[in-house]
Parts: sequence; C-alpha cells; structure tokens
Amino acid sequence: MPLCWRETARHQEDSAIAKKAKRGAGRRILRLLGMLLLFLALAPPVIILAYRFVPPPFTPLMLIRLTEGYGIDKDWTSIGHISPNLQRAVMASEDAKFCIHDGFDWEALEENVDKLQHGKHSRGGSTISMQTSKNLFLWPARSFVRKGIEAYLTLWVELLLPKERILELYLNIAEWGKGIYGAEAASRHYFDVPAAKLGPRQAALLAVTLPSPLRYNPGKPGPYLSSRAGVIQGRMYSVPYTAKGVCKEQ
Repeated sequence: MPLCWRETARHQEDSAIAKKAKRGAGRRILRLLGMLLLFLALAPPVIILAYRFVPPPFTPLMLIRLTEGYGIDKDWTSIGHISPNLQRAVMASEDAKFCIHDGFDWEALEENVDKLQHGKHSRGGSTISMQTSKNLFLWPARSFVRKGIEAYLTLWVELLLPKERILELYLNIAEWGKGIYGAEAASRHYFDVPAAKLGPRQAALLAVTLPSPLRYNPGKPGPYLSSRAGVIQGRMYSVPYTAKGVCKEQ
C-alpha cells in the first residue's frame, strides 16, 4: 500500500476514534445530568416524609441570615404547646382557607394575577403550605423559577403531611425577626412568655409581622401593625379550630 494511502487510512481511523470518544463523553454527561435531575426530583419527597416525624435542623434562610451577621434563635415546640390563639391568628392573616384547599388558593391566585395585569399591588397568594415548602427548601428572592419549584414542593407537602403537621412546621421555622425563628423563640423574645401562653392580641401582632419580619417589631407595634392586628384579632375566631386541634372536626 502506498505511503499516502496508509497515512489517509490512519487519519480516518484516528478521526473515527475521536468521534467515538466524543459521543461517549456526551452520553456520560447526559447520563450524569439525568441522574442529577432524578435526584433533585426524588430527594424532596424523601426529606418531606422524614420531616413528618423529625424537626428540620435548619433551613436555607437560617443559613443565609447567618452569613448576613444574624444569629439563630429557635426552639422547636410541638403544636400542642403553641397557643390556639397563634394558630388561628396565623391562618386568619396568612391563609384563611388553609383547612380546605389542596395547597393552592386558586381564587386568591386568580385575583392576584388580575391585579398584576391592572398594575395593582399583589401580595402573591401564597398559602401556608407554599410558604412552608419555600422555607424548608428554597431561597427568599422572588422569581418564576423559584415559584415553579415551590409549586412542585407544595404538591409533595400536601400529599405527605397532614394539615396539622404543615402548620406545626410553619410555626417552628417561620422568620420572626433578626435571627428569630419559630413561635417559641418569638414569643419569649417579644413578650417574655412561652408560645403556649400567648394571648389573642399578642398572637395577632405576631401573625401580622410574618410578611415583613425584619421590618416590624410586634413587641413595639406602630400604627399600621396595631391596626392590622386589630383586624386579624377580629377574624381569628372564624378560623376552624376544635378541641381536637386545627382543621379537625369535633
């Protein structure tokens, strides 16, 4: 075989090997990406199921605030030791349909979309289930990507956890001030009482602080916070609550 033919054949062979190696590397990358996506899809329900029985050790927001110079003051408290006043106040303020929806308040979401289309202010329509999902896994900044992930997580939260546990989680991981998380830490910090001893007014003040916990101080409420707490205090007793607990019939 002439030398030029041998060189051409060798070049073609080398080119084929290189193309095969590239295809193999591409398949490995796709396989790794697929495994990563599968893990990201399946890990949350496993963790959520674990949180049905054990308290979350921390949340992403706690770690973010820690890097911002805030501490972490939290004290897990079972829902049986959190005043019914606070449970009712939080539902009245944040999610009045908590006991009857499937994780999403579709009517509120439609109203908020309509407001946004007309250039009006919208609170977002997040339910307690959605906020619990966000607090457990996600970052605080708003974006469509985060909202999409939040919706996916909310489906699992509602599927795997009873309503009482969802509320218990929310009341224990919610941010209530600089480095203050959960009902017990907030009650003692602002009112020097355990969460079990919160009165209606104290509970209403804590509840209306939740949308902006770094801005408002329920222990020293201004005119807006006092007025808003008065409204919520008036709505508290319309929230479903029985001797058996939240969202349970007699």
